[in-house]
Amino acid sequence: MGARFQELAWRQTPIGEISLRRRRDPSLDTDVYEVKLDDAFLMSSLFPVAEIELARLGLAELTGAGLDVVVGGLGLGFTARTVLAEPRVGSMVVVEAIEDVIEWHRRGLLPFAAGLATDPRTRFVRADFFAAAESDAGFDPDAPGRRFHAVLLDVDHSPRHVLHPDHARCYTPAGLRRLAAHLHPDGVFALWSDDPPDEEFGDALAEVFATWQARVVRFPNPLTGGESANTVYVARR
Repeated sequence: MGARFQELAWRQTPIGEISLRRRRDPSLDTDVYEVKLDDAFLMSSLFPVAEIELARLGLAELTGAGLDVVVGGLGLGFTARTVLAEPRVGSMVVVEAIEDVIEWHRRGLLPFAAGLATDPRTRFVRADFFAAAESDAGFDPDAPGRRFHAVLLDVDHSPRHVLHPDHARCYTPAGLRRLAAHLHPDGVFALWSDDPPDEEFGDALAEVFATWQARVVRFPNPLTGGESANTVYVARR
């Protein structure tokens, strides 16, 4: 079982102090892995459902094989692992701004994400997802202008609650158009949000994409004994 609490990694970054920690929850009889940014909790292994659904719902919109996928934000790896579980996926570029987060996976600190870093379809790119989305070069530094079948984004709390003010541009019609330019025709953009469906963001998606929907993902909350919910937006060119 090991120690009841362990800080596995810590680093000062441009957006604050990011840390990965493991704690034993005796009431649930399980190890919980958590990521904090300063004093705020970013993610927890107790609540992987919506991150998994981000990949599942986004890829469900696509047909064919040899799919090329971008995952924006690596975190605990639930979205990326779900992408790799889909045999139709041919390649996955994971764009992560913080090198330490990538190292968590290379070092095998997260047992539930085992195999992510060693899968031959995985490629980690240390970069600012939002700057890449705005650029002409896009998400693959080895193939500027490369297009993808799906872009799955899980970085900010929501389009309204961003981790850095510069991220807000991505959620405007202009920012979404730049992002959509990196998709194949009929490609999919999917976004995780901690907030309920946002009508204003839906209007922005409608300006850029041919179709879109906001799916509310509900899941049991073992801390409260009740239910929690996130939103997954899925938009198609």
